[in-house]
Amino acid sequence: MTVAAPRIDVRSIGRVRVITLDRATKRNALDEAAVQALERAWRDFASSDDRVAVLRANGPVFTAGLDMKAAPAQFWRAIPELGVPVGKPIIAVVDGPVIAAGVTLVTFCDLCIATDRSTFVYPEARMGNAAGLVASIIARIPHKIAMELMLLGWPVSVQRAYEAGFVNRLCVPGEEMAVAMEMAHDMADSSPTVMRFLKRMAQETLARSPVEAMVCTQMLAQDVAGSADAAEGVAARRERRAARFTGLS
Repeated sequence: MTVAAPRIDVRSIGRVRVITLDRATKRNALDEAAVQALERAWRDFASSDDRVAVLRANGPVFTAGLDMKAAPAQFWRAIPELGVPVGKPIIAVVDGPVIAAGVTLVTFCDLCIATDRSTFVYPEARMGNAAGLVASIIARIPHKIAMELMLLGWPVSVQRAYEAGFVNRLCVPGEEMAVAMEMAHDMADSSPTVMRFLKRMAQETLARSPVEAMVCTQMLAQDVAGSADAAEGVAARRERRAARFTGLS
């Protein structure tokens, strides 16, 4: 399967779903179209027979973060396991700078392969604006390094990220996809039931940041607001009759 969509490229290779950020001329900045495309890609992957996903990017920058000229309304919808329940392993493959919202995106992946020219930068404190979802990184790397990343906005080298446990493998440029695909195919041959179980247990063990918890609550509220029962309640009041709720989404 190969799918060309605005801002991303999606293809399946032997039960591995490769999702590529494909807006290199804009440093893979995430606008509304990119967020919608990623959300669809995660949903399609979750419901597919593919067992592992690889998230990568075309061009010299993994992503510059949100597109400030066309910022998406709800960036969290593009984040796997937050905006979209996936339940399958996800590997981030990084070659170059990972900036702002990109750090959050990688944070929610299960594994990360990075080249030696990669860096991680979260400059929001210097820009005077932040949504706060990046605070979820506190549960995944040592506290002091996370605070340095968030408060100073200085680039964190890939070597430091590797030593902190944020990166699983370091590669020279050009080898990152081979390493990631070897890991992905190995996991694709393992038990999906066990991997789904272990990932679920890991997610329930990780502490949620307040913003992450707020997003989860907002998603649940949106599901209720957009449900058939909500529409039936409005119709019943308008028609002055007893509501006939079905419990359907």
